[in-house]
Formats: sequence, structure tokens, C-alpha cells
Amino acid sequence: MLDLQFIRENQDLIEKNCRDRHIDLNVGRLVELDERRRAYMTELQSVQHERNQQAKSLKGKPTDEQRKRGKYLKERQDELDNLLNVTKSELEILHLQVPNMTHPDVPIGSTDEDNKEIRRVGDIPDFGFKPKDHVELGESLDLLDFEAGAKVAGQKFYYLKNEWVILEQAITHYALQFLRERGFTLFQTPDLARASIATGLGFNPRGEETQIYSIQDSDLVLVGTAEITLGGLHQDEILDAASLPRRYCGFSHCFRTEAGASGRASRGLYRVHQFSKVEMFAYATPEQSDDMHEEFVQIEQTLFNNMEVPFRVVDVCTGDLGAPAYRKYDLEAWMPCRGEGGNWGEITSTSNCTDYQARRLRVRYKDPDSGKNRFCHLLNGTAVALSRALIAVVENHQQADGSINIPDVLRPYTGFDRIG
Repeated sequence: MLDLQFIRENQDLIEKNCRDRHIDLNVGRLVELDERRRAYMTELQSVQHERNQQAKSLKGKPTDEQRKRGKYLKERQDELDNLLNVTKSELEILHLQVPNMTHPDVPIGSTDEDNKEIRRVGDIPDFGFKPKDHVELGESLDLLDFEAGAKVAGQKFYYLKNEWVILEQAITHYALQFLRERGFTLFQTPDLARASIATGLGFNPRGEETQIYSIQDSDLVLVGTAEITLGGLHQDEILDAASLPRRYCGFSHCFRTEAGASGRASRGLYRVHQFSKVEMFAYATPEQSDDMHEEFVQIEQTLFNNMEVPFRVVDVCTGDLGAPAYRKYDLEAWMPCRGEGGNWGEITSTSNCTDYQARRLRVRYKDPDSGKNRFCHLLNGTAVALSRALIAVVENHQQADGSINIPDVLRPYTGFDRIG
């Protein structure tokens, strides 16, 4: 979240940022509530002080005037406590809706169509035959079963079979080894987290718009990303500045309701309710976070370039950023059968969330120069989302006879070079 004093002093800037991000928020009401909160707190402190002074000064039986004043002070304190609680509740709801500030170079726009392409890497394949999409490939080679998944768990669940089980594990192993060699601490994280942790990271675990599954009769949710579990790891801690940046990598299963997602572009593995993911996460100082963000996007590029998947990098526009992100880059792979004649499909994202999440979770470090505690900057980035990585690899490496070549970099992990 943003600091309330910063919001008060920069109301016009906050309102413009909300407009650019297409977030309908009454910032004026938030500022009014904050002023009211502070006024109630000041008066409450004054009332409490007077009551304490009155109690100390009483010697013997109180006079009628003292009793009358004491009764008034008690009633006013109770009234102020109630007013303050009501004001704080409404203020907190609005405060949590304020998005992060936006990097000045982020393109202004409303949908992913307004994202700005930065670069393309790799050549779009010219097959010389009509390519099959990953669902057709999976079914023809007995590698994928959506029908069984729907029978057992419902629509958009699936079974991977045979060589695709090994291929997914190969991509996972490759990504984990790649990150470990670059100084990342590896974690296999819980698949559940407290709703308060998800809220702290900027996710909405409750309500009609949520994409998160909640566990009935508990405060737990199924995570949609290891960003939640890695981000909650140091809640309420003060980290040693010398240990920053901390590079973390988390493997987790991910669960998403994908409410409202449908259509040809969401076919097959592109939008599913459960998948596995290797996630990068960093705790950094404000001075380190821009460089760390660039490091994350370079890692994503190298991983998919090594898997011989053509992709482009886009600078995500204001309306598509999500509340926590100060800046976000997406990698979009070329998917030969997405839409008519192929199209780009998102495979990874990486976001610099500055101190927005750290303020909510109270994650700080001690500044060695000033000796003061400062909020960390938190960053996240998908190394590989296995379901979409699988789409990109198999569709781009299919052959005219219906077989699938395995990229060279993955062959040490699969033990075979071809599926067919």
C-alpha cells in the first residue's frame, strides 16, 4: 500500500494514477476519512489525558461538577472509540484499493492490446504443413486427457500422460538447476496460505471477482502462485541489509478459478484451474530493485531462448498492470495455433512492486547509513509456468509426421530426443 501521508500530500497525482490504471476509486473520500481519523485520535488522546489527570487530582469525594465532567469524558471516550473504529474500517477498505505508483515509462492504456513491444527473440517457424495445436498433439500421441480430468475434477482439469509427464518434469528440473546456478535459494512452498498473506501481497482472496479458491471454515486459501508463499516468508521481519538482494525460487502447484475465462484463445492448457510453476522472488533495497527487475526478465528470456521458443517482450500498460506492480514485463511466446494462423500468448511475467507489498506485510531492513528501518522492495517473476511452457515447446517443435522434437537443452533431463 502507499503511505497515507504521501496520499494526502499528492492527492492529484494519486487520482491521475488511478485514472491511468482504470481504477474507480474515490480518493477524496479516502483523504477525508484519514483527516477524520486523525482528528478523532487527537481528541481521544486529549480526553484520555484529561480523565487521567482528573483521576490523579481527586482527593476525597468528587464534587457534583467533577462527577458531571467525569461522566461526560467517559461517554465521549466511548463515542470516540466507536467513531474511530468505524472510520478506520472504511478507510482501510479504500486504502487497500489504492494501486502502486507507476513507472514513468509505462505505456498508458487499458488492455493488453496497448502493451508496448520491446523486442522479439527467435524466428517464427515456417512448418510447410498445417500445424496441430497442443490439444490435438497430446490426444493423438496419448499424452493429454481432458475428458478424464473433467470426469474426476471438473472442466479445465486434465491428466498429463506418458512422455509429457517426463517433459514437464524436465522443464521444471532445467529451470530449478538454472536458477540455483545463479544464486537463487530453492524452495518447495506450501500450496496453502493464510488469506491475510494473500491480501498483503495485493491479491483479493474473497468476493465475487476473486480468482482464488478459499478453504471452507478456515482462513486458508489455495495459492495461485508461489509469489504469495515466498512473499509471506519474511512478514514482520527486519532483514540484514548486507543480505540483500535475496534471490528466492519457489516451486509450487497453483490453483486459479479463472472465472470468466473462455474462448478459443483459452483452449486446452492455456487457462486451467491447476498447474505447476517455478517462481522467482526477490527482497531488495530501493536502490537494487530496478537492476533486479532487469535481471529477472533476462533470466526469463534466456530460459525460453535456450528452449528454442520464439517470443517477444512487452512493457505492460497501465490498465493491465495489476494494483501491486510499479512496472511489469511480459514474455509472450509464439503459439502457432493460437487464434487464426497463430498468435502471441503470455508465458511469463515479472513485476517490480517496490515497497507496496512490503508495507502491507511489514517487511523491512535496517539502513546501515541512517540506522533507520526502511521498507524492502519486493519483486516477482515467473521462471516457467509449466502448462504454458509445455504449449510453447510442443507446438513450436512439432514435425510433419505428428512427432515432437525435444529441444537440445532439455534432452539431458528427458532421456529422449523425440516424442512420436
